[in-house]
Amino acid sequence: MDYNLMREFADSWVLVAMALFFVGAIAFALRPGSGKLADEAARVPLQDE
Repeated sequence: MDYNLMREFADSWVLVAMALFFVGAIAFALRPGSGKLADEAARVPLQDE
């Protein structure tokens, strides 16, 4: 593959894929019920063994 072709691919489609992944990760973190799991995970370092 030519360098210019790979750069064009990275500049367009890889950027779109990364943006979709970012939006998906945010949506996954803000899904219903995730607040309880986040609170439990935040308390783990404070628990006595």
